[in-house]
Amino acid sequence: MPPAPTPHPGLVELEFGVPIPGMVVDESLWARTALKRLPEGLWNWDELFGRSAPVVIDIGCGNGRSTLHLAVNHPEWNVLGVDILPVVIRYATRRANQRGLTHARLAVVGGRELLERHVLPSSVTELHCYHPQPFYDRRDVGRRLITPEFLSLAHRALVPGGRLVLQTDNPGYWKYISRVVPTFFDWHEQPGPWHDSPQGRTRREIMAHSKGLPIFRGWGVARGGLSWDEALAQARQLPPPTFDADRRLQALDQLERDTGESPATGPRPSAKHPPRHPSSKPPRRRR
Repeated sequence: MPPAPTPHPGLVELEFGVPIPGMVVDESLWARTALKRLPEGLWNWDELFGRSAPVVIDIGCGNGRSTLHLAVNHPEWNVLGVDILPVVIRYATRRANQRGLTHARLAVVGGRELLERHVLPSSVTELHCYHPQPFYDRRDVGRRLITPEFLSLAHRALVPGGRLVLQTDNPGYWKYISRVVPTFFDWHEQPGPWHDSPQGRTRREIMAHSKGLPIFRGWGVARGGLSWDEALAQARQLPPPTFDADRRLQALDQLERDTGESPATGPRPSAKHPPRHPSSKPPRRRR
């Protein structure tokens, strides 16, 4: 891979020919956005960001394009991007720092863990999740993020009228999402690209679009009058995400890994498509 351009004020980075949101500012204005040590228990947003503002969380933020999009376009928000892979959070943090995004924070933590252990009820304005890993092997379906339990946690985290934004290029995942999300949210499918990012909010979206694959987008408003106990009870009655993820999309996963940002040692696993656990059996060869 070519080396990253030397950051200088006014630099706009390109990825697959599409600008990464924001531009590099003078080094004296660089921010510190990394949460290197996660606070214990429930997080105080005002303390975490050093100011009081609506909180928006980007779950599975990858290399930071989607988080940067939110922070650059909404300086009035406090924006938190999280991912399970430290390597991609390093890229996201570097970019947020160089753009002087003092109202952004980046952390290595899983989405479900974050909502379950650290987010106060009714404290988040929006939750975004782009291209969650569908996990093609049926032995891994329990690792899928969008489950009824996760959606109940998302509903609990959001303020009244708060929004959940979801996007995928996997038809099976989208069919499942369209079935279960309306239990907790007034659901709306987005026709076509997001108006503020017609070329794509994430690298995965840009790559899928270049291959002619359909992108499924939607957003929902948290249903009012649904208590935490009621949401949990509803979640227990809904089916888990055991859909067939369609292995034909694995080719794009491999391309995403091969073109991913990486140390000099070589390509990295994608933040949206992490490697199988070392104890897992290798996938069977396809004929």
